[in-house]
Amino acid sequence: MLDQIELSALNIGDKINHYFIVNKFDSKTTKTNKPFIDLELRDASAALSAKVWDNVDFVKTKIKLGSIVKVTGRIGEYMGTPQIDIDKILPAGESDDVMPEDFLPKSQRNLDEMLHELNNRVNKIENPHLKKLIQITLTGENFVKYTKVPAGKSWNHSYIRGLLEHTLEIIKICDLMCEFHERINRDLLVCGALLHDFGKVEELSFQPTFEYTTKGKLVGHIVMAVIIVEKNISTIDGFPEDLKNQLIHLILSHQGKLEFASPVEPKTLEAIVLYHADELSAKTNAYLNAIKEDENKNSEWTRYLPLVNTSLYIPPQSGEDKT
Repeated sequence: MLDQIELSALNIGDKINHYFIVNKFDSKTTKTNKPFIDLELRDASAALSAKVWDNVDFVKTKIKLGSIVKVTGRIGEYMGTPQIDIDKILPAGESDDVMPEDFLPKSQRNLDEMLHELNNRVNKIENPHLKKLIQITLTGENFVKYTKVPAGKSWNHSYIRGLLEHTLEIIKICDLMCEFHERINRDLLVCGALLHDFGKVEELSFQPTFEYTTKGKLVGHIVMAVIIVEKNISTIDGFPEDLKNQLIHLILSHQGKLEFASPVEPKTLEAIVLYHADELSAKTNAYLNAIKEDENKNSEWTRYLPLVNTSLYIPPQSGEDKT
């Protein structure tokens, strides 16, 4: 049973005597050919980089990606970014009573609550072909994965049940846009939201850490989702060809631009809405998590975030005054 101060609550200079899971493991050499190991260690609250400079050969034989390790050292800093300075690192044993899931972040939303919300929304779909497609797709082992897998490895909704949470957010945004604009095909848009990331059940693994599968790297979640949807549509008698093409277009174009890995760019009203709903949910969540990770670091700004090329301002919380 894991009982330790969360990594996100530690500050520069704090000592650590913690268990972590190895989230990244790379053997490297310096410019002077000195071997070292580049690590990323995480608990359920955050992940930080770390380096192993001593006993490199021993560590390489005992520790690998996904290993649970016991680390003593302190929270250091390199070029303005916190890191773990390791004094000692050892693999955890059975007697330590820790498991991989102890170190994986999880959605703060209750699973039963989200499943109830999902079922209620599916029941509101009126188009019989789309409703049948959703009912066929959201079943079996893939649906179990759909309710557990993260939406991303490290950026947005990157925690257990993250994909389900992300999907429900997008559906709410899409429903709101349908209230503004009656011409939007609500059933088509909501089905696109439900299925746009369904390929992530095969693209992402969450055991023992968040990682892309080999199939995920070779094919990608967009193509995977299209394959699944086309296969399921083929089992539904009389599914309209134009409706199928529009739905597949929603999946193919939901990342918005060719340079963002969308095979096509949005070319329908529903596709435009889905793209922006996806962006709004993903980036809001990612920015919020970056702020949460750094808000106790005695700074008004987060660390530099390479994916957005900036740091984020952390405003005072209610009742606080930083002046």
